[in-house]
Amino acid sequence: MGFISSVLGILGFGIGIPIGLLVGYFIFIYYEPRDVKDPIVRPLQELDSNTLLELLNELPLWVKNPDYDRVDWLNRFILDMWPYLDKGICGMIRSTAKPIFSEYIGKFKIKSIDFECLTLGTLPPTIHAGVKVYETNEKELVLEPVIRWAGNPNIILVVKFLSLRITVQLVDLQIFVTPRVSLKPLVPTFPCFSSIEVSLMEKPHVDFGMKVLGGDIMAIPGLYRYVQETIRKQVASLYLWPQILEIPILDSSVGATKKPVGILLVKVVRALKLLKMDFLGTSDPYVILSLSGERLPPKKTTVKMKNLNPEWNEEFKLIVKDPETQVLELHVNDWEKVGTHDKLGMQVIPLRLLVPQETKSFTLDLVKNMNPNDPHNMKHRGKIEVELTFNPFREENDRFSGPLDGFRRKESEICRVSEEISANGAGLLSVTVQAAEDVEGKKHNNPYALVFFRGEQKKTKMIRKTRDPCWDEEFQFMLEEAPINDKIHIEVMSKRTALGFRSKESLGHVDINLIDVVNNGRINEKYHLINSKNGMIHVEIRWKTI
Repeated sequence: MGFISSVLGILGFGIGIPIGLLVGYFIFIYYEPRDVKDPIVRPLQELDSNTLLELLNELPLWVKNPDYDRVDWLNRFILDMWPYLDKGICGMIRSTAKPIFSEYIGKFKIKSIDFECLTLGTLPPTIHAGVKVYETNEKELVLEPVIRWAGNPNIILVVKFLSLRITVQLVDLQIFVTPRVSLKPLVPTFPCFSSIEVSLMEKPHVDFGMKVLGGDIMAIPGLYRYVQETIRKQVASLYLWPQILEIPILDSSVGATKKPVGILLVKVVRALKLLKMDFLGTSDPYVILSLSGERLPPKKTTVKMKNLNPEWNEEFKLIVKDPETQVLELHVNDWEKVGTHDKLGMQVIPLRLLVPQETKSFTLDLVKNMNPNDPHNMKHRGKIEVELTFNPFREENDRFSGPLDGFRRKESEICRVSEEISANGAGLLSVTVQAAEDVEGKKHNNPYALVFFRGEQKKTKMIRKTRDPCWDEEFQFMLEEAPINDKIHIEVMSKRTALGFRSKESLGHVDINLIDVVNNGRINEKYHLINSKNGMIHVEIRWKTI
């Protein structure tokens, strides 16, 4: 009998403990406390000093910090738009999740995965503490909202596994997050910014409940904290500053103005057997060179008088912004002393045919135009011989490997620091006159800016009747060596033309040393104008070497 009682005791212990734990688990999951009371609401004047001090942490930042702006109007806007935003966002979630779910159907005995219910609820996210807007010298708008969302979403996912129907429900979602939102670069095309960059300034707080088969598994001791910390770490590893999430808004070819990526060296060698255009059976040829998509004045060779087989051996440098799509246009004309110049022929060379830093020779038949169906192109017009070399800037070298027809932009979540810029060698100096502030003339305010460098003068457009002009004009200087010991002189002028009389006056000037530009590659600063009471000018200068 003693042996039988021992065996029964062991069996009872082995069976009773699991059954007890299972029953306790379901009681813990489904039991709802009944002694919950409504909070006591009291006016502030009835609270003691200690209680008020505890409430200070709950005050929004726009009360404590003047850098944060109150945006109740924006919360009201989101509230009114939320029913439509809810449907739009849920539609995007369904369309995005559908191909992901389809990858698992048929695997692990899963028959189907679908949303039974998907709604974000009736409570929209709110900007709790206000919005802080940063002022920068860049072409961007940076703001930091403090967002809180204690929503009531109802998201039910149904997974059919064998003959079982498993439901997973997300409830009681709470998200507290402080993102930094950058709208950049600002462009003159609606919606006036090319992309949105989002990064988190601190780890987010995420809290939610998850019911599987009707039971809240997040109530299991230890699981809630593990899931919450895992989500915080995963989100922070992807989007915590300085890492960013970039959302493109406009196509790069439409939105942002493309920056120079290199210099094209063109050597016009010779032309052969050109057409006879003059009365005595000769021609006076010269060549015009330009890159497609550029508004800069074209380059011209010298005129070779009375020569059907001219040799130039002249070199030119052109600024390249998009080697994948740009083409070099060559027009051979016959110079005339009086009247228009006759066209002898033309040809184009796509830059994608080039290999960076390798010289390539071309001998091309001249045609009247680029229409392949034009019968005039069958006429022999001679040949032209040129040599091309594409030299990318140092910081662009990693974007070019092999022929340019294989060129593609490399996406990066974190901006990499470019190579140290050499002080020696040829390069491109880009000067962008952004705007001026508080410039005031004695007689009139029609400001424009003059840029003086190494004997060259560039001029912005004139903006009438303003003290805060915005030009945003870029000027480029091709140099054989770095401008280490040079200065650039920028002067703001005002001009009035009335009744045939012109009146000009200076509104201030500034001299900028270029040594910092050469060492750092770029400066973007505001300078106080000399001989101006409060005037300032915003200038960006870049130096790129090949």
